[in-house]
Amino acid sequence: MAITRLDSDERRKAIVAAAVPLFARKGFAGTTTKELAEAAGISEALLFRHFPSKKHLYGEILRLGCEGDPALERLAALEPSTATLVRMITFMVHYFLLGGVEEAELDTRLRLVLHSFLEDGEYARELFETIFERVHPLFVASVEAAAASGDLKPEPIASANRFWFGHHIAAMVAFVSLPGRASVPYQGSATALVDEASWFILRGIGMTDSAIAAALATAAQCPLELAPAS
Repeated sequence: MAITRLDSDERRKAIVAAAVPLFARKGFAGTTTKELAEAAGISEALLFRHFPSKKHLYGEILRLGCEGDPALERLAALEPSTATLVRMITFMVHYFLLGGVEEAELDTRLRLVLHSFLEDGEYARELFETIFERVHPLFVASVEAAAASGDLKPEPIASANRFWFGHHIAAMVAFVSLPGRASVPYQGSATALVDEASWFILRGIGMTDSAIAAALATAAQCPLELAPAS
């Protein structure tokens, strides 16, 4: 096979880029080194030169998947408040349902997580731990700020569980949409679904309807730009 000469760093990145769709489609256990080499357009010998085992390659994908998302970094810079809590939830739901990244990239990320659940769970575990460490502190501070201002009712639910329950709603809606046509017959447009899911999560967290309505109206008038600058 003809192999384009790349430097070591470029070759590693090319191998990872070729491997991610395979792992997303077939899982770690179901993907062979021969398939990985063919997808990358290299020999198995060259694949092993950069990644001594399939596990090393999967580990590199995991590391890249846990790297900081610029949008999350900008979100984490906000001051804790009722408005920030609403922005966090609506951003998360919008990301999963309307795409905070290219649709194909989000599809791949979701499939990697699902395959991880069916195998050892390591990819999903590491990814979720990273998200939790970066986002949960602001979530907690914003819940406390909203409660102090009377916008949120105290609930006998651990803050970590509030955070994950909201995440699970948005993620599950995205999972059932992976086939291209949603497996669940949701009613209304995608935009309406984002609004309803956001409202449902915020209510579950304990926020009052009046606070949700006011914060959403403010967010609509002054949208927060979380996408990377072009």
